[in-house]
Amino acid sequence: MITGPLLAPCDMDLAVRAFMRATPVSRRWEVEDLDWATADADRLTEGQRSAVQFVTIIEDHLPGYFALYQRHFPPDGTVDVPAYLHNRELYRFLIRWGQEEDTHARALTTYQTATGLAEAEQLRGELAVEGRKEFGLPYTSAVQMFAYPLVQEKATQIYYQHLRDVVPEPVLRDVLGRLGRDEARHFSFFASVLTRYLQVYGDQVVEPIREVIADFRMPLADTMRGYWRWALKIADTASYDHTEAYDHLVRVVERAVDTRSDKVDELVRFVRACGTITV
Repeated sequence: MITGPLLAPCDMDLAVRAFMRATPVSRRWEVEDLDWATADADRLTEGQRSAVQFVTIIEDHLPGYFALYQRHFPPDGTVDVPAYLHNRELYRFLIRWGQEEDTHARALTTYQTATGLAEAEQLRGELAVEGRKEFGLPYTSAVQMFAYPLVQEKATQIYYQHLRDVVPEPVLRDVLGRLGRDEARHFSFFASVLTRYLQVYGDQVVEPIREVIADFRMPLADTMRGYWRWALKIADTASYDHTEAYDHLVRVVERAVDTRSDKVDELVRFVRACGTITV
């Protein structure tokens, strides 16, 4: 079980409400909104096709990601009342986040099957290989469970933007644009939560955040066979490095703290140094 400190339920509620306001009904989308009949994967390079296949696996592991947060922040009788109240507010975000991420997985699998990149039953079987594996993160502090997705969501958003810039196929460009916008809003939620952590707990949460960056891995990096070889291949396809996301973490830290302590300054220097290293 994750240890504290936790934000006050009212603070989590504020972050959730801001996220919900950023996603009005008029801005939500469904897989069925896209014109799949016009999708044409023949216009993609081999590297771009490989990138679609790779990110489909990552997005389709949504049940594992969702279960992780359910395990660590359960809204049930296994936790005391203050933790329950925090977890109940967080759950409101998790439900919407999970629905949107599942839409991403459906969109990418639909693209593959609609264009003939994959046959539906074969693709389901391939996705099950990774999907059945339990997803875990090596963290013990609650703030780390928000710092990790802050970087991960921003890194994913940046990759989708880069990939969209190079693919010539309109339907895939549309899909990637929608995915990128969603990931940007997810990042904003986690940035709001981390900002409040820094404002409320200050130096107490600096080292846990530093630990996240020191050993950061994108999802499935430690469980998916051939992950790094495939990841490097698709990074070349879209000129991408996940450390691009670190600049955004630095901005969150700098905006959150009015009076910088030595520990906060050291965190900023550390994150910036990590951002100069290509992985």
